[in-house]
Amino acid sequence: MIGIIGAMEEEVNQLKESMEDVSVETRASMDFVKGILEGCSVVVVRSGIGKVNAGICTQILTDIYGVEAVINTGIAGSLKAQIDIGDIVLSTDTLQHDVEAEAFGYPVGQIPRMDTLAFRADERLLQCAEDCCAKVNPDIKTFRGRVLSGDQFIADSRKKEWLEDTFDGFCTEMEGAAIGQTAYLNGIPFLVVRAISDKADGSASMDYPEFEAKAISHTVALMKAMVKNFKL
Repeated sequence: MIGIIGAMEEEVNQLKESMEDVSVETRASMDFVKGILEGCSVVVVRSGIGKVNAGICTQILTDIYGVEAVINTGIAGSLKAQIDIGDIVLSTDTLQHDVEAEAFGYPVGQIPRMDTLAFRADERLLQCAEDCCAKVNPDIKTFRGRVLSGDQFIADSRKKEWLEDTFDGFCTEMEGAAIGQTAYLNGIPFLVVRAISDKADGSASMDYPEFEAKAISHTVALMKAMVKNFKL
């Protein structure tokens, strides 16, 4: 069974509408929608925005539903000039950019007493996503790279430059690294998929409403192709 997490209702509604044999359970104020999508057993859930919601959601998928893989789908702000609005970033790894414990000798982004700075995504999921995206979204570019997460909406060009320079991030959002950390601790393969909805700078307020629908349509097409083609 595959768990699919979106941060907002808009991101998961289209997936729910395509599912069969659906049942719904509410846990931690989240609706876990279990059923069949493209012939595969899945649980689709809106985690809510932010790292705490995302971590709780992933742990419930692990403990209650016994998922064998987790895919986090959503939108993000680009951190690199070559990644345009509408393109997709697939996580090579994830990192929490708002963790800071340098006073104890840890690099920025590393959680104290964790044995890794970043949480590496599953290569098989990554390759499957890359192959599927080329088929179902031929009109956009796909990038492999580091996804940065923090409980902040980035709309400042100076902060954007700092994130790219410090972490070599490809995009920034608010959930992926918490999902990556939870999956890492539980030994479950994961992947973060992000369609770019803005440039993570002063233009964010203009770009977001205009491009949100297009970004979500790309991720929905990719999720359907992935669950159909990925072999657990």
